[in-house]
Amino acid sequence: MRRNTRVVRVGSLFLGGEYPIRVQSMTSTRTTDIDATLKQIEELIKEDCEIIRISIPDQKSLRAFEEIRKATNIPLVADIHFNYRLAIGAIEAGADKVRINPGNIGEKEKVKEIVQALKLHGKACRIGVNSGSLEEDLIKKYGGVTPEALVESAVRWVDFFVEQGFYDIVVSVKSSSVKDTIRAYEMLSQKIDFPLHLGVTEAGPLIPGTVKSSIAMGYLLYKGIGDTIRVSLTENPVYEVRVAWEILKSLDLRYNGPVIISCPTCARTRVNLMELVHQVEEKIKGIKKPLKIAIMGCEVNGPGEARDADIGVAAEPGRGVIFKKGVVVKRVPYEKIVEELLNLVKSEGGSND
Repeated sequence: MRRNTRVVRVGSLFLGGEYPIRVQSMTSTRTTDIDATLKQIEELIKEDCEIIRISIPDQKSLRAFEEIRKATNIPLVADIHFNYRLAIGAIEAGADKVRINPGNIGEKEKVKEIVQALKLHGKACRIGVNSGSLEEDLIKKYGGVTPEALVESAVRWVDFFVEQGFYDIVVSVKSSSVKDTIRAYEMLSQKIDFPLHLGVTEAGPLIPGTVKSSIAMGYLLYKGIGDTIRVSLTENPVYEVRVAWEILKSLDLRYNGPVIISCPTCARTRVNLMELVHQVEEKIKGIKKPLKIAIMGCEVNGPGEARDADIGVAAEPGRGVIFKKGVVVKRVPYEKIVEELLNLVKSEGGSND
């Protein structure tokens, strides 16, 4: 059962409650390079990214953000550290949400001015606490950066925002440790009813970052915790979005297109299955229907072990055995496999036209 939360609006979307778990990413371009940033935003949108965060480290970036805001309709989050004036400027420039770690903004009066601007313009805020920028008093209290310290910081600032009469809050408590991240979110979910943004900070390169994020987010989402996710990778952010969607698909939480299942190959495989899988992946891009497509390297794995697939093929030298729901429907020449699978996808209502 998914945890029930308040609902927060971010641009044209809503987070929390019974709304879908949203997929986010962040641009990796220099914000001042407006053309490059807009190009990357379009690439992320094509991958079904729903909310995009942009860093605003200085006044030049703020001016660029204002131009970027005019050029795209996707919900934009302004990522702000240290300078409360940049946060207020981003709100005035049209950011749908600002992400701040109040602990590094400075005096509470500065944070209060941000809250006043948020209320005036009807925008949302993410209180983003992470292990790299925790308040010194909490580090001393807990003897280091611990899940308990992260949670106390988050709750402290949530209470402060609520005292100002502001409730359009999303909260995150990220650590680079998978175990600490899980524990922090579990504790936080028991203390507040605001939507939670899931993520592992500084997760790393593609493979280790994917593993860390999948374990932490997968576990929390399975437990019903989490309302929006961002996979952090030292990689083109397009991969962040792809991994995020795969996490949601693997838990049957959301789909943005077909799922391909394929065997890892073994000595029984006598065809180039990897090439076949890549060809099918390319052909089904843009199809939104959540079909399960099986691509197997022999008749042991398909159709028997892939009988729950909507459609599939068991590939052999010179031919492919095509099946639907585990039932063989035809045999086709090997070079016709991709074409035949695509025809079946279309017959099931899948189209990328």
